[in-house]
Amino acid sequence: MFEYSLNILGSEWIIIVFVALIALLGTNRFPDVAKKLGRAVGQYNKTKEELQNQLAGITNTNLNITNPVQNERQKMEFIAKSLGIDFLGKTDDELKKLISDKMSGSNTTKEN
Repeated sequence: MFEYSLNILGSEWIIIVFVALIALLGTNRFPDVAKKLGRAVGQYNKTKEELQNQLAGITNTNLNITNPVQNERQKMEFIAKSLGIDFLGKTDDELKKLISDKMSGSNTTKEN
């Protein structure tokens, strides 16, 4: 059994695909397909960049944890404090709701 290895690099693949597209589509339809492909690639890159910027904004929040957190209430108080939520006098359920609303960007719940 013979094994053939094609040592084709990245730029050579582009040329092969380009020639194959012209052979399949013909020279009349190729510009339209190239425009549509260009728009799709541009939209993909734009969406990818927006998503990366959003994720970078989320991960750049500084949470300074100085001591070990002992229980669930301390965790919630720490999160509430880092989000600027007044947690004094709030029950665990109220605090969970306020944190959830703040993190989802909802401003429907008023803080006291």
